[in-house]
Amino acid sequence: MTREAAAEVHVPTQRVRSDLAGAAFLAAIAIVMLAWIAGLVWATMTFFNWLVA
Repeated sequence: MTREAAAEVHVPTQRVRSDLAGAAFLAAIAIVMLAWIAGLVWATMTFFNWLVA
């Protein structure tokens, strides 16, 4: 059995700043992931280059 809320509370929030911070956070994560993947690719290429040399 579910109960509905008697009154919804609308709290004004700072959406623009939080959206900008969220976008910056996601961009930072994307850059770190890209650097991590590039490092893995470089390490794999270096390893196989050493292996066949």
